[in-house]
Amino acid sequence: MKQDGDGASVPACFISNHEGFRGNIKKFTRDFVVTEIDIDGRQVTTQGPPHCSGKTSGSSQQDQNLQGWEDADLSADCRFDLTISSPDSLDLSMVLGQAVSEQLDQFVVSLRDEAEEGEKSQGHKELSLGSFTDKYQRANVHRAVRHRFPFLMTVTIQPEIRVREDPDYRALSQLVTEEEAEDFFRFIEAKVQDSSYTFNPDDNKEHRTAVHHFLNRRFGKLVETKSFNQQERTAISVRLRERGRPKKRSAEERREEDVYTAFTLCKENMETLEAISYMAATLGVLPSDFTYAGIKDKRAVTYQSMVVKKVSPQRLMEKRAELEKRGMRLSHIHSVAEPLKLGRLQGNHFDLVVRNLRLHGARDAHLAAETRHRLAGLVEEALENVKVRGFVNYYGPQRFGTGQSVQSDLVGLALLKEDMVNAVRLFFSPEDGDDPPSQAKRHFLQTDNAKESLALMPASKARERLMLRALNRYGTGPEGCAKAWLSLPHGMRVFYPHAYCSRVWNEAVAYRLATLGHHVRKGDLVWMREADKTDDCGESRAAQIHVVTEEEEQQGVYALAQVLLPMPGNTVKYPENSVGTWYRERLARDGLDNCRFRVGCLKLNLPGCYRPLLANLCNLSYRLQANEERGGGEATGTSSSRTSDGHSTTATEDAKCESLTLTLNFDLDSSCYATICLREIMKCDL
Repeated sequence: MKQDGDGASVPACFISNHEGFRGNIKKFTRDFVVTEIDIDGRQVTTQGPPHCSGKTSGSSQQDQNLQGWEDADLSADCRFDLTISSPDSLDLSMVLGQAVSEQLDQFVVSLRDEAEEGEKSQGHKELSLGSFTDKYQRANVHRAVRHRFPFLMTVTIQPEIRVREDPDYRALSQLVTEEEAEDFFRFIEAKVQDSSYTFNPDDNKEHRTAVHHFLNRRFGKLVETKSFNQQERTAISVRLRERGRPKKRSAEERREEDVYTAFTLCKENMETLEAISYMAATLGVLPSDFTYAGIKDKRAVTYQSMVVKKVSPQRLMEKRAELEKRGMRLSHIHSVAEPLKLGRLQGNHFDLVVRNLRLHGARDAHLAAETRHRLAGLVEEALENVKVRGFVNYYGPQRFGTGQSVQSDLVGLALLKEDMVNAVRLFFSPEDGDDPPSQAKRHFLQTDNAKESLALMPASKARERLMLRALNRYGTGPEGCAKAWLSLPHGMRVFYPHAYCSRVWNEAVAYRLATLGHHVRKGDLVWMREADKTDDCGESRAAQIHVVTEEEEQQGVYALAQVLLPMPGNTVKYPENSVGTWYRERLARDGLDNCRFRVGCLKLNLPGCYRPLLANLCNLSYRLQANEERGGGEATGTSSSRTSDGHSTTATEDAKCESLTLTLNFDLDSSCYATICLREIMKCDL
């Protein structure tokens, strides 16, 4: 395999045999502009407000069309959800500010130190979190602190917010371990109906009675307790009462909870998690209050639909200028009735620029007229081939983490093998440079000091900071590393095992094409019918999968575009030919021959899915333009254009033209990668 420009290994196997050409992509951020296509087939930047199912609420006056940048959006991979929902996964520095967040962490540590030493605070030990004049911000500071530390109480002495330890937590921690007390309070705070929490086994009946009495006295209206035998030992189980309800909300609170505002987000050179964190902090809501149809890449201008809960259109518009200063532009702001579901999109429209076209083997892009003419022919041949035959549907470099010295699939392999310590160390592998994130990672690997590394890690590196906070709290041993992974939201955790499975899928496709060719063979898996694409990546688990018979191979019943290959998992079937054997041997080489594709301690389950071997682009048009580069500018010369219907136009040539630039416009289904499509067109790694 070869390394592409983003550092991810992609097999050098193609479906067409044209010669191709070379060129530079993403020379400028705006060379890679992509617009999300909603479920109704509309580009979110040109067809009005983003679509959400359900009746739209609010007046038409609130539906604002706010003009921003050139419209753009990059489709990457939408399998994993980056919403932050678990208590340990909220970075409070985005809500409170870095200094106050660190003071709060120290306050919690001091409370724990007192508990370990058996000290009793005189009165109520408190910490001021500062003054908050905005009532929305005050409400969400309360909510965010309880979300992160459910054993703390927040009190408003307007406009100041103070925090203190919940006395019930201290009392319970005298009866059970501190970890059990904390987990119990998280259970109470979550209020998930029909859920239960079980304390560690306890063979002391008098002690169990004391715990029962305390829980029934302090929480009896909300929970019921009972003792039961567990592997010849006795433990206490706590269950929410069927009639248990959270505190009754006011009419105003109910109205705020039911508010959903849709908008189109344009961001440039920014990760999705980073953008959501900034917006959540600015609006005083949690990151999990944001929903979207797909995850977008960093290295591009991106334009996508989003919905935020508990924020009115008017309030969102008030914060528009503040968000714009951070590189985020919002448009098409309007009320809707419900959140946006992950995977609710048809695909993405791409507007790409490939600069400095040249022949394979050429050293530079300064072209003679004869060479330019030949290049123009190669470009047209390549595009027509891919338009007709499609391209190999590899997972692109975004799937594995761009620009990383250690790819995400290696982290995923360590997680599947339940080697938590090695997975953490791979996660913190630094780049070769001396940038601040690499310095912080290097410091952690050299010293094992998570606290010092956290101080060095930039605030924008949300994943790394969440991990370091947990490692500082729980330690860097196997148990601490497992809890560090649990501090990430589920969608972020599962990304790494999915990256490993995607790597195996890429290699399986290359093996399939190299050994069985470009025809459907006996034992291949194919579509039986057009399946409902319910998976958040456009892949389907519900499709009827058929194994090709020898007779069907001879009669040519199926086309190569119908062939599927499975993503490894615990519910998929493998091809019944040499490719199936290859899968088993490949997994065995990595020590996963008996893998159940479940990581219980991280609450991860990988059922697997099926992905088409080939993908197709639609609505293709292109323009080949000759130009002379002058210190970053361009003087336009000859240009020729062609649309998918074959119509072409030609302009006048400038005698000073030296290089060619290709502008491409096309649509792809969700989960398909434009960089992979370009590889097939150009026949080179990008």
